[in-house]
Amino acid sequence: MKTQEYIEIEEQYGAHNYHPLDVVITRGEGVWVYDVEGNRYLDCLSAYSALNQGHVHPRILQALIEQAQKVTLTSRAFRNDQLPLLYKELADLSGYEMSLPMNSGAEAVETALKLARKWAYQVKGIPRHQAEIITFENNFHGRTISIISFSSESLYRDDFGAFTPGFITIPYGNSAALERAITPNTAAISVEPIQGEAGVIIPPPGYLSQLREICTRHNILFIADEIQSGLGRTGKLFACDHEQVRPDMIVIGKALSGGFYPVSAVLADRPLLGLFQPGEHGSTFGGNPLGAAVARAALKVIVEEKLVENAAQMGEYFIEQLSEINSPHIKEVRGRGLLIGVELKPQAGGARRFCEALQERGILAKETHQHVIRFAPPLITKQADIDWALPRIRDVLLMP
Repeated sequence: MKTQEYIEIEEQYGAHNYHPLDVVITRGEGVWVYDVEGNRYLDCLSAYSALNQGHVHPRILQALIEQAQKVTLTSRAFRNDQLPLLYKELADLSGYEMSLPMNSGAEAVETALKLARKWAYQVKGIPRHQAEIITFENNFHGRTISIISFSSESLYRDDFGAFTPGFITIPYGNSAALERAITPNTAAISVEPIQGEAGVIIPPPGYLSQLREICTRHNILFIADEIQSGLGRTGKLFACDHEQVRPDMIVIGKALSGGFYPVSAVLADRPLLGLFQPGEHGSTFGGNPLGAAVARAALKVIVEEKLVENAAQMGEYFIEQLSEINSPHIKEVRGRGLLIGVELKPQAGGARRFCEALQERGILAKETHQHVIRFAPPLITKQADIDWALPRIRDVLLMP
């Protein structure tokens, strides 16, 4: 079938909760994807950073095949031989003593919120069901009812109330706002060290360190959502590492499975994750042997193929080259590692038309928050790939 035929079927039978570019991908390899007509594209989105290791990485594929031929699901009613090894390898890599695996990023965020509330009642002594968690404007942590309850994006909220109580939302990038928002019932903050969906918003220098100091001084948990920014994307293992900040909990997902399978996790030390008792939280698929085997391989690829280091080097080069494009449309180029946003001026007519023009030239990127083009290629990207893309990106950003 041709592209338009696939699109017509999807439009007729699928819910219209996405507005994708009109490309129908049928195959991917490394940094490249191919559509049903055989056209090749450089993937500069990486499935919102789930594909840090590139498309169909052979080592992760082999782990998937080998485990799928053994056992795929046991439920947590029984133990399996992959999950304990994933636990240890996550601890060795991250420095956190324990982890709790889930499936989607939103599930892991919900897990962290539940754990923060239990800690508030069991350890900090906040009155039962009175705990407050502070979040930040323009956040994106997922789309469950509880998570959209603290979103500041009206599109995510307007028709989906009533909302879950217990959340206070404050401006991002202003540490004084956190000081003002703290009450005796404050249990935790939940923050993205870089706000990806908001348009690759990087906080002011020292901001994360200030948040850490305030949380420590007030006995408040620091939860970092590193689902998109973690596992090498920004040129460090975690984006918080740029300021040598150690959160009390880190939430990871996306690249934890290299794009093969939904795997997420909450990382924390024993005094926190040790609070969960049998039956209080769980997931049928969370921690299954297939997902654990895939995650183990995905982590090995990140470390052994030095993807963190490559993201730092290629990100610096890509940002430098994008910053030299003298386009009247560009307001700002910002980024860290290979998480890059090109913000356009309002009069440019929105980022969508630029992303469509990039698609015509063989580059897949996606607009975010209307005026920002996000470039986030896989962390296996080489300078030759960037050099191939740059003239095409320049052409698009210089168009009328």
